[in-house]
Amino acid sequence: MGPSDTLPSYAGPAGRRRFKRIKLGLFLSSLAACFGVTLLGLLAGGALQMMVGILGSGSGYTLLSGRGFMSGLMIGFQMATYNFILFFITVPAAWLALGFSIGRMPYRNIVRIQPYLRWGAIWGAILVGGTTGIFGALISSNGFAFETAATGSAVAAAIGSLIAGLAIGTTAGALCGLLFHRIVRPQEQQADVDVSIF
Repeated sequence: MGPSDTLPSYAGPAGRRRFKRIKLGLFLSSLAACFGVTLLGLLAGGALQMMVGILGSGSGYTLLSGRGFMSGLMIGFQMATYNFILFFITVPAAWLALGFSIGRMPYRNIVRIQPYLRWGAIWGAILVGGTTGIFGALISSNGFAFETAATGSAVAAAIGSLIAGLAIGTTAGALCGLLFHRIVRPQEQQADVDVSIF
């Protein structure tokens, strides 16, 4: 790479320009992540209960007492609803994850919305999908179910809870990236020229 070649804006050194509303955007995005994951878990869990009821495949109690894939989905949705109760853990975790990813993007001259959506979705999937997948595997294998089941159905339940967490986390994370971009508005702040003398 010669000196005449230009690097993409994200590969260059971080700019020294000060941006406004980044901490506000991170805080509100973290709160929105907490509320969004809870609401998406409630809606998805209710939709799953309604679908199972309409299809007549069992009552809501059999979803929790079994160890199949559908049981894992329900475990993942219910664990997502606990996100609001554990806000003192989830809000700082989301703040840190978003702060070290999309919070640094304005300083790297990244102003398009797609990277904010992408990295918000990635971190949402990691945080929510990882926790629901790990705890779903622990719950389905450690006797949460009342009857004994084969190891394969416990693995199916763990995969179901992982998929539920990934879906909810990706959606909520993308919405948080959108919210952060709308609050900070990096393209407007970079175009804003400071002409003050003092």
